[in-house]
Amino acid sequence: MAAAILDTGPLVAFFDASERRHAWAREQIARLDAPLLTCEAVVAEAMFLLRRDARAPAVLLELFEAGALRAPFRLSDQIQPVRTLLAKYRDRPISLADACLVRMAEIHNQLSILTLDSDFLIYRKHGDKPIAVISPDF
Repeated sequence: MAAAILDTGPLVAFFDASERRHAWAREQIARLDAPLLTCEAVVAEAMFLLRRDARAPAVLLELFEAGALRAPFRLSDQIQPVRTLLAKYRDRPISLADACLVRMAEIHNQLSILTLDSDFLIYRKHGDKPIAVISPDF
């Protein structure tokens, strides 16, 4: 299977066995080709949510070192498109991480977003095009 863009939910569920979607996240991530792409906002959210697991931060960083995860998105290079997405979806409300992932889906048009967030079924890339997602049934 092709690579994908990784959202916070599956990343946290991958590490946290108490998460309801833990097995699903591990199965999906194992099926996808490396590297999975993400953004630093997702990494920051995941680190915060995993703060009670002393091993998780080190293992997450090891995934980057091993090349299994990459964060090629630079917010400083994408300020205007991200600002536009934040304004467009302010009624959701959209997080910075979600806006960055939508922008990544525009840049990496062939990739799906691996997510547990049903908002990605509402968000649109390039203004009106649905985003391909890999997600459990909502």
